[in-house]
Amino acid sequence: MQQVKKVSTRTRVLTAGALAAVVIGGVGAWSASASSPQSAPATAQKATAQKATAQKADARHGALVQTDHLSVAAATKAAQAALDAAAKAHQHVSVAVVDRDGNTLVTLRGDGAGPQSYEAAQEKAFTAVSWNAPTSELATRLTQAPTLKDIPGTLFLAGGAPVTAKGAPVAGIGVAGAPSGTQDETFAQAGAAALAH
Repeated sequence: MQQVKKVSTRTRVLTAGALAAVVIGGVGAWSASASSPQSAPATAQKATAQKATAQKADARHGALVQTDHLSVAAATKAAQAALDAAAKAHQHVSVAVVDRDGNTLVTLRGDGAGPQSYEAAQEKAFTAVSWNAPTSELATRLTQAPTLKDIPGTLFLAGGAPVTAKGAPVAGIGVAGAPSGTQDETFAQAGAAALAH
């Protein structure tokens, strides 16, 4: 038979105290590592301030470039002016306005405009803004550089006019569908002129 050794009261108190210290110490360590709800906003504010500082540093070092873009309202005004000019001349055309990057902002297909005119207007607008020149002028450049016509999305026929601001291109207006490219370009220029007022 085994004998059970009697544990003194003093040993029991010391053991219980040590166990309590371990539990309390663990809780203290856990609470110190958890973020309190009050410290979260301070952390978020600090992160936002660091991001703003980094952006200012980028801008100071020329990492950001600011460009001007034509608004949709202005693009619509220009397209409508070009369409109105064509209607006064009894021509059925499509009009497209693209931004500086060649993205189409507005396309209007006039009543009775041919099916080919829609895409042709977009390509003329893209071509005009890409080279910041009227497409009638660009068409003459093909004699020196015939491979220009191979660039996707371009059309080197008269009917595209660039729109500039502070000497830089901000948009292109393309018109297609009239019997001649000269007429198309006159209508495109009427759209560009509407933005000058």
